[in-house]
Formats: sequence, C-alpha cells, structure tokens
Amino acid sequence: MSRSVSLIGLGPMGRAMVKQFLAAGFEVTVWNRSPEKADAVVELGAKRAATVAEALDANEVTVLSLTHYAAMYDVLGPAADHLRDKVIVNLSSDSPEQARRGAAWIGERGARFLSGGVISDGDTITSPTSYIFYSGPPEVFDAHADLLRPLCPPEYLGADPGLSQVFYQGLLILMHPLLLAYEQAMATVERSGQPIDRFLPYAQRFLDSLGTSFAVFAELAKTGGWGDISTMKMMDASTQHAIEASEDVGVDAALVRTAQGYWRRALAASEEAGQPIPTLRLIRGDGV
Repeated sequence: MSRSVSLIGLGPMGRAMVKQFLAAGFEVTVWNRSPEKADAVVELGAKRAATVAEALDANEVTVLSLTHYAAMYDVLGPAADHLRDKVIVNLSSDSPEQARRGAAWIGERGARFLSGGVISDGDTITSPTSYIFYSGPPEVFDAHADLLRPLCPPEYLGADPGLSQVFYQGLLILMHPLLLAYEQAMATVERSGQPIDRFLPYAQRFLDSLGTSFAVFAELAKTGGWGDISTMKMMDASTQHAIEASEDVGVDAALVRTAQGYWRRALAASEEAGQPIPTLRLIRGDGV
C-alpha cells in the first residue's frame, strides 16, 4: 500500500484528516486556496504544494475536503491535464446528483473517482463514533481502502457514486430538525423555571429509545407508512399541546407547528379518501 497521499482543502475537517494521515505515518502533500491555512499542518510534517498541479503530481490519490462539488471544478479545472491516471476521493458534501456529475467529470479527464460523506461527531474525525460513507467503482475502493482507513472506519455502499451522498444527506435530514427540536425542548424547560441539566438524562433516555422506534417505522414504511385516522387526530392534539407548552413561556414553536401541519394534511387526505393516508405518503410526494 502507498504510504503517501495528497489532500486539497484545509478547513477544520481537512486539517483533521491531515493529522490522521500524519499520525498513521503517511507522507502528506497539501494545498489550499488560502495558503496560510496550510501553515499549521506543515509545521506538523505535511508538505506544502505550491499549486494544485503539484499536489496532484505528488501522489496517485488526492483527497478533497471542500465546501461542495462546485469547488472541485474551480480547484481542479485549471489543472485538469494533471488528472489522468489519478484517483480523486471527494469527501465534500453535496447532493447525490452532483456526486454523479462529479464522477463523470473526473472520468472524462482520465481519472478514477470515489465520493464520500464524513459522519463525524464534532469538528474532527477522531471520535470513535465517526465513519465515512464511500461509493464508486468497487475495484477503486478495494485498491485504496487501506490508504483511506486512517481517516476513520469506511462504510462502502456500492458502485453508484451518488450513494454516499444519499446516505450522508439522509442522516443530515434526520439531524437538522432533531437538533432544533432539542433546542426548543431545552428552551421550554428552561423558560419554565427548570434547569436544563435536570432535563438532560430524560432526553438522552428518550433518544436511546428511538433506535427501536426507527426499526418499527422502517418496517411500516415498506407497506406505505404508519398511522390510522384516530392516530392522526391524537398526533394533532399532541402537537397542539407541545406548541402551547412552548408558546406559553415565550418559546418559538414553529418547528412543531410544521409537524402539526403534516398531521393535519394527512388527516384531511385520509378523511377525503375514506382510508388512512400516512404522512410518509405526503412526504414522498405520492400524488395524494
């Protein structure tokens, strides 16, 4: 296995990746649009490339840690004639379709491509709960999995280069409303005169229980979703109570109002159809 790699993009995640490679004994060549961002990792032993072309020429494999795929074209485009026979591993976040287009763009320039999504707890990848989704040609992943392993455990999903972003963005879709809901819950508890620390263990216990609930909902999703009309009425009432609990103490309840809107839409659609129309069907856009 090659013990050297190039890395382009030295934001917080990119710098964390360089440190992981260096700790594993790799020779790492780095480049960043703002050259001063390379200073800290160069002090740790990384080699600074003066240009993108120099970074590409230094190694067979180049890892990208950029804001989005548009940045890949901006960075690699001027050095496209240095891509032939290289392997580009793009760990930037974007949509699945952008990952597929990026894979085609790299392939047209004679290089091989893997896309990835970094599931990281915090600003670095050093947490034991971190891992990276990869997708792209299996022979490319198999050839370079050991080189990429020092970053954190790999989860290979399949040949479609968009798959890593399907799963990565799926988790972000789950994360964003969950974090905001937790903030609303904490604000409601605090504005009600109770310390957040007293609420914390109950929130953690509830989160642990969601693993079982997720499995149940996944099974129900296979047959169209969850909820009959009486359940929808109960959920409408439940969200109303949560809204009132927040608004009574001056806390913004817009997130739960959005949830209530889905229950009410599902209830109205179900009553019109004379049969349950689960919220999943609304969210999937089944033409209800």
